[in-house]
Amino acid sequence: MEYRNAPGRIYDIQGYAVHDGPGIRTTVFTKGCPLRCLWCHSPESQKYTYELGYLAVKCLGTDVCKDACINACPNGAISKDEPKKALDGSGTMITKAKIDRGKCVGCLKCSDSCIPKALYATGWDTSVDEVFERVYKDRDFFTKRGGITISGGEAMAQFEFTLNLAKRLHEVGIDVCLDTTGYAKTELFAQIIPYVNLFLYDIKHMDSTMHEKLTGVGNELILENARYIAAHEGALQVRVPIIPKLSDGEPNLRATAQFCSELGEACKLVQLLPYHKTGRMKYERLGWKYRLTNVEPPSDAFMQYALELFLSYGLTCQLY
Repeated sequence: MEYRNAPGRIYDIQGYAVHDGPGIRTTVFTKGCPLRCLWCHSPESQKYTYELGYLAVKCLGTDVCKDACINACPNGAISKDEPKKALDGSGTMITKAKIDRGKCVGCLKCSDSCIPKALYATGWDTSVDEVFERVYKDRDFFTKRGGITISGGEAMAQFEFTLNLAKRLHEVGIDVCLDTTGYAKTELFAQIIPYVNLFLYDIKHMDSTMHEKLTGVGNELILENARYIAAHEGALQVRVPIIPKLSDGEPNLRATAQFCSELGEACKLVQLLPYHKTGRMKYERLGWKYRLTNVEPPSDAFMQYALELFLSYGLTCQLY
């Protein structure tokens, strides 16, 4: 088995991950996704291109940095914000940077000049060997059940990088999970199945029209690929987001449970993922508008009801 040192673009590597597959894992997050889920908690993962992020709490003040970011921007997109009191209780007034997103062209020159990295690029270019060298250092933490999870974005959207990283990890006996929306050509899944121990597979809605409203794409290919993986000795851990008023209707839950049961023994586990608000602040960092401002997380009682519904189909199921 040969692998190629393919280039890739990622936005994070997180060690000691305990929610991205079995055991303790290290997760590699790739850039770019063909879906636009309304509840996406990682908006920085959506575009393959870099965006300018701004974490205002890290800004030391333009006076401290001598207007470095303002002077670095060739389009006048960075200016001084209104002076505000420092959060340390000293009463000191700080003038932080402010971004005019209409003028910003994403050149990222301001981030290069930002010493505390309050202004930052949402990702970096890398390679299979470079990522392998980083994650292989974590192998002593994996024990018998853990390993590496390749996530996104949509990792299959950078197929050559994802395939070759999976091959490289498989070659040295490291367990590989692939977190995927399932929205990629079936022939690509056919190529990568031998190198993936478990697919963390999203089923967002069973009605294709509603799926397109929620994510921007229909679900036919996603369901087809789930069936293909199950029929070709792949293992699936299906993840079902529970979004109040959007995907939590009983007909959809029952249709999803029925679909999972039809995958047979290949469906090792179904995880029910309750909607949460923790990703909203990331939209502010990118200057994006969050579209589900009026949606609240489902109650514990409803999640328990959903769990019992899925269990009634003979599935191994848990709340995320």
